[in-house]
Amino acid sequence: MEISAGIQASLSGRYASALFDLAAEQGTVTAVESDLAKLSDALAESADLRAATTNPELSRKAQGAAMAGVAKLLGLSELTGNFLGVLAANRRLGELPAIIRAFRAIAAAQRGEVSAEVTSAHALTDAQLAALKDKLTAREGRTVKLETRVDPDLLGGLVVTIGSKRIDGSIRTRLNSLAHAMKG
Repeated sequence: MEISAGIQASLSGRYASALFDLAAEQGTVTAVESDLAKLSDALAESADLRAATTNPELSRKAQGAAMAGVAKLLGLSELTGNFLGVLAANRRLGELPAIIRAFRAIAAAQRGEVSAEVTSAHALTDAQLAALKDKLTAREGRTVKLETRVDPDLLGGLVVTIGSKRIDGSIRTRLNSLAHAMKG
């Protein structure tokens, strides 16, 4: 499997790549990906957990104990729990969100998927999401996994980001372009 050079070059990418390799050896990539999703949700919900991962005043041992407790509480696999212990021992827990993103990218690439972030002015219906997914899959030539966000500032339309490509069909951008053209 080919991993992009950008992921491999970053610190978080190297950790994510090492975790992916271990998970692939054990046949637990899906379980680890699920564990990381739970961990990502926990980080998003808990300011205390975020503080525990980034506080330089906490010792490595204290961070390791905190992560072991979190792993047990969330029911994470042994591999993921051990990985969190390694991150704590190496003072790299602050990189956890970036490591999770890199792991997801590696796992998606391994499955032949690509992630697309879709930002719309209003929540899209299931039918609209299905049609968009079909069109993007045909355009990209591989399975597209959609992540949706709502941003009322767009006024209408969509902004789709796939990797480094951006398709901006928002009304806000069209109005800005028109205003710029009218200035002369």
